[in-house]
Amino acid sequence: MRALAAELARATLLLWLASLAAFAVVRAMPADPAALGLIAFGQAADPETVAALRAQWGLDRPMAVQYFGWLADFLSGDWRRSFRTGEPIFEEFARRLPVSLTVGFGGLFVALAIAGPLATAAAKRPAGGAARLLDAATLGAQAIPAFFAGCVLVWLFAVEFRVVTVLGEGPGRYVLPILIVAFTGLGPLAQVYRAGLAEAGRADYMRTALAKGADPERALAGHGGRYARLGLSAALTAEAGWIVGGSAVVEVVFGLPGIGAFLVDAVAMRDYFVLQAYIVVAAAWMLIVAAIAAVARRALDPRAG
Repeated sequence: MRALAAELARATLLLWLASLAAFAVVRAMPADPAALGLIAFGQAADPETVAALRAQWGLDRPMAVQYFGWLADFLSGDWRRSFRTGEPIFEEFARRLPVSLTVGFGGLFVALAIAGPLATAAAKRPAGGAARLLDAATLGAQAIPAFFAGCVLVWLFAVEFRVVTVLGEGPGRYVLPILIVAFTGLGPLAQVYRAGLAEAGRADYMRTALAKGADPERALAGHGGRYARLGLSAALTAEAGWIVGGSAVVEVVFGLPGIGAFLVDAVAMRDYFVLQAYIVVAAAWMLIVAAIAAVARRALDPRAG
């Protein structure tokens, strides 16, 4: 119970620091959201109108009053309204979250499904075709920007071949975005898994198993797989931490109404309350992912208990 209480206290402290950092960083951004909002809606941004809008949004109050007032509302479930859309931010997030989760988890699932077999084949034959394919995929994901890859895929598969659609509301519009996210995460996940298998292959217990007549490939997959998955859980934590809002580029390219695209518009409009809410939600999500990863590591490695 003490350990659980300590973890809860630590998580609470981190979330409070995240809220404080979110408020400070967002308010330090140049430009006035009231002036930007008036200009965006084609209205004159004269000093009187800007001052009136700032007073309506509560931006004329002292910073400490603004912060604690927003924090109290946020904790009570009132995330305020977006400057840009005028809609409640909680409802905007709830409506857009399924889109981001579909793209993020879908891409992560595809990457994991490919990473394991590809990394195992590469570890068995370090100079083989699978190893070269994995290295090429890793280099390509680092060298090719996601927005460029997305545009190329749209032109190739949606315009030229017309085998998928990027418009409408059907599941087909998620195919290409999921593939882009999967391509981005495949390299890091597979490389970590391959490194774990390679390290396990040099371990004493592996040499002992081989000396007893065990099949090399089965021994690598059986004995080394558990160790490799332990390292994979750490890489997976980093990848999963960016699912909420981390696929903003992909959402913008494919016109998906996810949290990432909403965040891009919020940055352009200096939508303070949207940005503050996102930073806190992202911090909470990362803490949840880290907790799940810790449980997974204890299950894979009894020494971590």
